Amino acid sequence: MNAEWGPDEERLLDAPTIRPYVIARGRTEAQDRFDLISLAVTIRPTTGAEIGLDPEHQAIVRLCRRPLSVAEIAAHLDLPAGIVRVLLGDLFDRGFVAVQQPQPEMDVLDERMYKAVLDGLRAL
Repeated sequence: MNAEWGPDEERLLDAPTIRPYVIARGRTEAQDRFDLISLAVTIRPTTGAEIGLDPEHQAIVRLCRRPLSVAEIAAHLDLPAGIVRVLLGDLFDRGFVAVQQPQPEMDVLDERMYKAVLDGLRAL
C-alpha cells in the first residue's frame, strides 16, 4: 500500500474498478442511447489495423456476426452495459455495426386495440 494513501484510496485503484473506465477512455455515455435490448449486428468486418479500435471493439465486431442485444454483449465480454454502449457508439459511428432499437409496444390504452380484440372474439 502506498504510504500516502489510506485503505479507501487503495481500494479505488482496484483493477476491476479502473479497467472499464480505461476501456471507454473516461467516457460514460454513448452519443446514441442504446437500450439493453437494442440489437447490434456487424455490417463490416474489421481488418485489425483500424486506428482507435481496441481489443474490446474487435471482440464486439466478432461477437455481433449474429444479432446480439447490448445485455448479451456485456455478458459475453464481462463488461458493464454502460461501457458496451460507449463502445457500440464508436463502432456505429465508424460504420462497423448497425443497431436496431426496440420497437415501442402497442399502446395498451388504445381503444382501437380493444375493439379489434372484441371483434375477433365475436367472430369466433
